[in-house]
Amino acid sequence: MKIIDKYILKRYLVTFTVMLLLFIPIGIVIDVAEKINKILESKVPFSAVAIYYLDFTIYFANLLFPIFLFLSVIWFTSKLANNTEIIAILSSGISFTRFLRPYIMGATIVSIFALIMGFFLVPKASKGFNDFRYTYLKNNREIRQNSNVFRQISDDEFLYVSNFNSVSKTAFNFTLEKFKGEKLDYKITANRLKWNEKDSTYTMFNYQKRKVGPLGDILEKAEKKDTVFRFDLEDLTPVIYIAETLTLPDLVRFIDKEKARGNANINTYLVVLYRKYSLPVAAFILTIIAVSVSSMKRRGGMGVNLAIGIVIAFIYIFFDKIFGTMAEKSSIPPLVAVWFPNIVFGILAIYLLKNAKR
Repeated sequence: MKIIDKYILKRYLVTFTVMLLLFIPIGIVIDVAEKINKILESKVPFSAVAIYYLDFTIYFANLLFPIFLFLSVIWFTSKLANNTEIIAILSSGISFTRFLRPYIMGATIVSIFALIMGFFLVPKASKGFNDFRYTYLKNNREIRQNSNVFRQISDDEFLYVSNFNSVSKTAFNFTLEKFKGEKLDYKITANRLKWNEKDSTYTMFNYQKRKVGPLGDILEKAEKKDTVFRFDLEDLTPVIYIAETLTLPDLVRFIDKEKARGNANINTYLVVLYRKYSLPVAAFILTIIAVSVSSMKRRGGMGVNLAIGIVIAFIYIFFDKIFGTMAEKSSIPPLVAVWFPNIVFGILAIYLLKNAKR
């Protein structure tokens, strides 16, 4: 590695780190100002608050990672341009593509770090962050899909619950249907189904089982019946942010299981999975755009470059949020929606890079 590579790579990583250290405390201060009244009213333990803001730091840094990276590259590259260092480098015979090499090296380091964080560290931070919000700051009922839960729990078993109380772990209007091929084998219904955590059993109230027979149905009834099922009500009614809290292997297994069950929210989980891969790729795209925009010495100085950078960064975030929401709420394939911003800005990066070379 040549001296110029070490110089630019060091500036890349140091500026990005400083940008994170500058903006994260601002985010914490704003969050404290917004939530301090609820925290005091709920008498939240100090240890819980401290852990929450540790998780908040990781969650916040990952959420705004593209903006921090983009602005940091524009900042120090603009300083290089204003000090005519870039002109001196290119005048020495180094091509613009060669000049870009340490930036790509820096983007690779940041991308690997972001990839590892997204796979393992961010899910744990996301769980702590969301658990704190819904435990102390929001109504706990908001976090679950409580009504009209329909699931396929195996190849031939289907379950329906009209309502679920996450506090008492009780389901209402419970129905379980078992099929043999295309024919119904038996059907179990109960007004209430309560999960017994101590022995991992279920208690059914106003229980009824109808066994379909060749000569006639066999009906079994009881006011109360204890039994064991292969499913867990907590598993059947996951919290809405569960995909964000799972490491990559767990998330893949969870999505496969939910696909088999016919979960209507499967697109939401797929968006979370695909974003784990698209975000690190965005580091390369945004780095190339930032260098192409800020490598020229402008009459307005760094202010113009920063203004352009902020506009582009927020357009990228806007595209990312809009298409992510569309994938969750419409028929747009999640893979297309998640990668569409990278495709659009990748084309923009190629165009700006060609102009910068000229």
